[in-house]
Amino acid sequence: MTRFLIRRVVQTIPLLIGISILAFLIIRLAPGDPTVVYIDPNKPPPSAEDLARLRADLGIDDPLPVQYVRWLGNAVQGDLGFSLSGRRPVTDEIGERLPNTALLGFTSLALTVILAIPVGILSAIYRYTVFDYVITVVSFIGLSVPGFVVALFLIQVFAVELGWLPSTGMHDVRENYEGWRAVRDVAEHLILPTIALSAASIARWARYQRSSLLDVLNQDYIRTARAKGARERRVLRVHALRNALLPMITIGGLSIPQLVSGAFIIEFVFGWPGMGRLAVNAALRRDYPVIMGVTMISAIFIVLGNFLADLAYHWADPRIRYE
Repeated sequence: MTRFLIRRVVQTIPLLIGISILAFLIIRLAPGDPTVVYIDPNKPPPSAEDLARLRADLGIDDPLPVQYVRWLGNAVQGDLGFSLSGRRPVTDEIGERLPNTALLGFTSLALTVILAIPVGILSAIYRYTVFDYVITVVSFIGLSVPGFVVALFLIQVFAVELGWLPSTGMHDVRENYEGWRAVRDVAEHLILPTIALSAASIARWARYQRSSLLDVLNQDYIRTARAKGARERRVLRVHALRNALLPMITIGGLSIPQLVSGAFIIEFVFGWPGMGRLAVNAALRRDYPVIMGVTMISAIFIVLGNFLADLAYHWADPRIRYE
């Protein structure tokens, strides 16, 4: 296992470098001039000389290889650059919003696990019943409807029509709550974006859990356990469920990046002050350093998710060896 860990860490380095090169080229070759964020519409437009001097100060006119090497050298030291629109270091911009995105992502992931896995298990146990058909229809609807449509529907029903929950932000800007009332305020703002973000995941996880468990229940060792007189509850708990978790581990590992980057549209719709909203605003303003920083943080979480999935595979199935 130690050699496997070292090998994975070594493999991660060229992978992240390749991702950074590709992302850097795509971002820098996109149309648009990032210096437009420095132009104040309430003031006379800057002269061509001023814009040229600004581009030179920002290093935009340098060849792309030179720009990339400079960025990589700074990134290795923990410096992701300077936000063009926020006039602040990118690390500060991301650091302020990462906890908010993590809160939304972990809450969404917890809701997905709590609902999807039991529903998938019950759908497999009671297959081809009315319950199974209802879950199948609801799952397909959840997979087909885009997340932003679900978000707008939730806002219209629960925030506008019923007025039960707030529709935007993370705090009530009209109040300055403290203690448990502040926690409740954040929780109320968290409900709708969590449901919107987890709707498709719940549907997808439930379908995978059902298919995985049905495949395991048809294996020979399950029939052998039943033939020996084992109770159905023991067959499910001891023999079937653990083996049916393997595909879910893959999905869970791939869901970890959602904690950082998968909530872009949902955060933007609900005005949630996280990394997703930061990235969307940066893209609209052509704030290249922020886009690059968010991209690399997302890439790190993708690699981390796959790594944790490999470790979880070994825990769920001791037959899997990495040596």
